[in-house]
Amino acid sequence: MNKPLPNDALTDNLRKVTSYLQRFKAATVPHIIAGERVAGADTFEDFDPTDNSVICKVASGTAAEIDRAARAAAAAFPAWAGLPGDKRQALLHKVADRIEARAEEIALVESFDSGQPIRYMAKAALRGAENFRFYADKAPSASDGMSLPTDTHLNYTLRQPIGPVGVITPWNTPFMLSTWKIAPALAAGCTIVHKPAEWSPLSAVILSEIMTEVFEEAGLPKGVVNLVHGFGESAGKALTEHPAIKAIAFVGESVTGSHIMAQGAPTLKRVHFELGGKNPVIVFDDADRERALDAVLFMIYSLNGQRCTSSSRALVQRSIYDGFVADLKARVAKIRVGHPLDPATEIGPLIHPRHVEKVLSYAQHAKADGAEVAVGGVRAMDGKGNYVCPTLFTGAATTMRIAQEEIFGPVLTVIPFDDEADALKIANDVRYGLAAYIWTGNIGRAHRVAQSVEAGMVWVNSENVRHLPTPFGGVKASGIGRDGGEYAFEIYMEQKNIAIGLDKHRPPKIGV
Repeated sequence: MNKPLPNDALTDNLRKVTSYLQRFKAATVPHIIAGERVAGADTFEDFDPTDNSVICKVASGTAAEIDRAARAAAAAFPAWAGLPGDKRQALLHKVADRIEARAEEIALVESFDSGQPIRYMAKAALRGAENFRFYADKAPSASDGMSLPTDTHLNYTLRQPIGPVGVITPWNTPFMLSTWKIAPALAAGCTIVHKPAEWSPLSAVILSEIMTEVFEEAGLPKGVVNLVHGFGESAGKALTEHPAIKAIAFVGESVTGSHIMAQGAPTLKRVHFELGGKNPVIVFDDADRERALDAVLFMIYSLNGQRCTSSSRALVQRSIYDGFVADLKARVAKIRVGHPLDPATEIGPLIHPRHVEKVLSYAQHAKADGAEVAVGGVRAMDGKGNYVCPTLFTGAATTMRIAQEEIFGPVLTVIPFDDEADALKIANDVRYGLAAYIWTGNIGRAHRVAQSVEAGMVWVNSENVRHLPTPFGGVKASGIGRDGGEYAFEIYMEQKNIAIGLDKHRPPKIGV
């Protein structure tokens, strides 16, 4: 797992990203509020995860910047909400066009900033454009409701945008996840205050620049979209408490979601949470072994294991457990760790030294609880930067910390099970319920287990393949609400019923 030799593709990508980063290094990265670049009084440092050197300084938002951004979003809301849906549609397609035009820049900057391998980030940038196009085409019908007539009344419903929305996004695949929240909110007619994660803030600047340019060229009031950098305990808290912000869309850990809910309670803030996961992949003995093996490895070791839908628990039927574990060991030991801008890299550095400490601590927990560290559990790349060897825990039981807690790194815990009932008991014995994966050749079993497993999303004989019209979200401690399709509008829009009395309707007489 030592540092690979330089290659032409890595050298070329480093040259390009150095050019793209020059403007960030030249001055403090600002907030963007009502179309203006705002420096702010405080700053924080953004670090290169390959060696923890400083990339740049970033403006650190306080309640004052949040208030300014929230007021700007509220002032711009009537014009944006009142814009016909087809006009919003055209503008959101322009945003998608410009994302695609800058896809290489977005991918390289985000890969360098977050440590995610470039082989995945190129697709993430284009998925961001896809999110905008998908919701652009929903904008004309976003307000459509239903007609519900009775003998005496014509009832019809409308959907209307809720108002300014706060969007708080995480440090893993931040560009794609930001578009996932912002695109439907804009399509609905909401305005935005966006607070990106402080550990990977740079791609959010590019997205904000693109949206601001498109909306200003259209002559819209400044403030449809606003960007405020900063920390959760200051900028994030001020955003969730601000009375002008009507809803919070948040992606992150479950504990933070609880804090946000409490902070928003005094203003009865609507919340939409995509939170943590400890997702099981259940492999029965009648599964296609090779396909299941590929899927298990991909869903935990791609994106550095830093994804909420990772298959971090592999539940393997006891009759095939030994052979499956042997195959896992052989494959995990060959995973390529390296610089995130190297196209050959399969696992790059983790996001931050504190996160490295957390991930590596689970090797000690595993040993203390009686599990085996079959592969990894140590630093990679000679201990430099935030590199961690892909890790495999075997001999685990569901009561262990490695089987219960979200590690959020390239770490897989394998647990044997006896039969279908045992598999479901183990799968459901966690506080989370985001995703689950089932591998079996028995269609009846597939339906039974899919319906009984406690998860908001289940993939059968497949890894996580996202289909935008379908609902995305979790149960239990994994979230509130759903992204995707029409489901996303449930947070960003209010339902209004209008009842028109017909000639047949006569109210009761009083005081005659």
